[in-house]
Amino acid sequence: MLVVMNVDATQEQVDAVSAAIREMGYEPHAMPGAQRTAVCVTGNKGPVGRDRLAQLPGVRDIISVSKPYKLVSLETKTERTRIDVRGRIIGGDELTVIAGPCSVESEDRTMAIAERVRSLGVVFFRGGAYKPRTSPYAFQGLEEEGLRILAKVRDEHDLRIVTEVLSEETLEAVAEVADVLQIGARNMQNTALLKKVGRCDKPVLIKRGASATVEELLMAGEYVMSGGNHRVIFCERGIRTFGDHVRNTLDVSAIAAVKAMSHLPILGDPSHAAGKRHLVPPLARAAVAAGADGLLMEVHTDPATAWSDGAQTLSIEEFQMLLEELKRYREAFTPAPAAT
Repeated sequence: MLVVMNVDATQEQVDAVSAAIREMGYEPHAMPGAQRTAVCVTGNKGPVGRDRLAQLPGVRDIISVSKPYKLVSLETKTERTRIDVRGRIIGGDELTVIAGPCSVESEDRTMAIAERVRSLGVVFFRGGAYKPRTSPYAFQGLEEEGLRILAKVRDEHDLRIVTEVLSEETLEAVAEVADVLQIGARNMQNTALLKKVGRCDKPVLIKRGASATVEELLMAGEYVMSGGNHRVIFCERGIRTFGDHVRNTLDVSAIAAVKAMSHLPILGDPSHAAGKRHLVPPLARAAVAAGADGLLMEVHTDPATAWSDGAQTLSIEEFQMLLEELKRYREAFTPAPAAT
């Protein structure tokens, strides 16, 4: 259920509504908008005391939310959420590009990649310190040393760090370095981890699982938001199908569907979908055309010697050419403002 406040409702009135909801045994989630605040009620298994809430000062309307995902739904918040990451917006007018190697390698190599990425105007840097791998014998990441290198990248190049949280045990260490906590596809339904990052004061990027539905992705975001962290970003990274021409099938329809169902930003990950370098640019363009708020891509100064996922990693030169194309695509596929 959603309690919609008047445009001129005071903070004291919003707090009073939240207090009343807690007295009923439910959880309030105040969601400020550009014009008015709404308070979403969760934890109820049926109708709440509508009459009591409707009579409180500052309350304009009480609305039932029909979707199982309450906080992420466009029913709850009709305005698009813009997520501020140290002064840069994800979900705004500009296309967000997050680039870097699949995994953090040596300090020299990682710093060299970061310098080139930053020189192209990119301000978000990706790189895994902890790497979930299918084979136990594959490179698992530099772990604590990788975090130290990412911290140096952040400090020396003023890059915002996006890196994966692999477990509850590593969350605290990762959160000290990362500007955005990434929940990988394998952990999308790790509810214990989702609850824990829901209590963190850092934006959370959730990748769609290889066999997950769009609603299951949205429910993963609901877990995080229900913990109090409303800075959630979704990512479509490809799903498993019968096709063998790509590593995963990039579901561009999921990008459009999430935009129609949720107020939260969604990115596309053409690298993990493609699995092959030459397919990354067309999939990136498709994601932008479908309405993605940004892209997560693997980039390296020498993809042939990358420690992981080199086959799907763009060189700096290829990445630069793609960035120029994506600017035109963003302009071409951005809907015109509605007539007033």
